[in-house]
Amino acid sequence: MDNDVLFAQFVREQTATLLRSAYLLTGSSPAAEDLVQETLLRLFPKWDRVMAADVPMAYVRRSLVNGFLNQRRRPQSREIVVDEVPERLDPGVGRDIGVDVSNRDLVWRLLATLPDRQRAALVMRYFEDLADPEIGESLGCRLGTVRSLISRGLATLREKTERDRVSNLEGGRP
Repeated sequence: MDNDVLFAQFVREQTATLLRSAYLLTGSSPAAEDLVQETLLRLFPKWDRVMAADVPMAYVRRSLVNGFLNQRRRPQSREIVVDEVPERLDPGVGRDIGVDVSNRDLVWRLLATLPDRQRAALVMRYFEDLADPEIGESLGCRLGTVRSLISRGLATLREKTERDRVSNLEGGRP
């Protein structure tokens, strides 16, 4: 099959997954779309190499994560991310939108405090449901490093959550 056809097929099948990963990494829909687009643009000229990989999606995912990490290293990328207004749910659904927004906001605030590699490891583990070897391949590190990144990231999140809880109980602000 022609590389153009293979590329178009891959984009149709995998864009949603890539956008979800990029959104969880960047915290912003426009930034996620830009990251996915830049990744695919960067890979298109060497698509035959991507397709020759054992797992093409792993190759693309690693490129996506590397693109995110490289963006974060640039000084101009240090912007403040604000939440977007969520879509309104049908009132008959019975979900509490306030709780959903509050929980989502808490997750974003906590993830934003983590170093980029820890955040990427947690996103791939808990939101993409990837195994340690796949995460290691995407981040370009060993299994022990993946486990360490996840462990330190979770410890930091627990510590910050506990500190916020104690602060709230004492009547202070987090």
